[in-house]
Amino acid sequence: MWNKPQLMIAVSDLLWVAGAASLLVSGVVWGARMPWFPLKEVVFQNELREVRRSEVERSLAGRLRGNFFSVSLDGVRQALEELPWVRQAEVRRQWPGRLEVTIEEHAPVAFWGQATGQLVNTHGEVFSAVMTVPSSAPMPLLVGPPGMAPEMLNHFQMAESALKPLGRWPKALNVSARQALQIRLDDGMLVELGRQQAKAPIRQRIERFVEYYPSVLTAARQRPSVVDMRYPNGFALRVSAPAAPLTESKGKQ
Repeated sequence: MWNKPQLMIAVSDLLWVAGAASLLVSGVVWGARMPWFPLKEVVFQNELREVRRSEVERSLAGRLRGNFFSVSLDGVRQALEELPWVRQAEVRRQWPGRLEVTIEEHAPVAFWGQATGQLVNTHGEVFSAVMTVPSSAPMPLLVGPPGMAPEMLNHFQMAESALKPLGRWPKALNVSARQALQIRLDDGMLVELGRQQAKAPIRQRIERFVEYYPSVLTAARQRPSVVDMRYPNGFALRVSAPAAPLTESKGKQ
């Protein structure tokens, strides 16, 4: 190597570049930690409906350590996403001293189960929160096994659309442990739909109920309390009995 001056010069240049780069990195890290780049403000990019300023301040207490460069964006994001009404949060730096935050709040569309404070959002996700702003539209109650909220939300939306021509609205849906579906209408009528089957899907049974609804009222001569749509080519009525609770049915599936 000593007899190869060109190689020695190349190695020397490489060491010089590596040393300079190390000094530069050290300088940047040192400068970033100094109080020369203070974090001046946190700005929320969208209007919040349920998330309160006091909640945000408590969640970020102790998470805004450091300056503009050293503050942990992941730490801020995680703290915000721990708030009950926050579904997702996005945090980014904006020179020279600002953090910009965009929050996606849960959009509730239904109550979930019998426990107070459990809701279902537009994605079919169950979350725990207390509503402080009244909903602009009535929300149904969904009662079912864990993990079935997305499927039940789809059933509700399908039933809501199908029942509109009748002027009725599905107030509550229940799926039993045996996967049998019941729908309670806004007028108190209970519609037994049974389990999802390839030959007789839930959608088809709802559509058949809508088709037969005038005949149901005519045949009963008064509003029935229960309509059983689990029969392949007809339906059964219960007229005088009180409205049945949203529990598992024992009849046909």
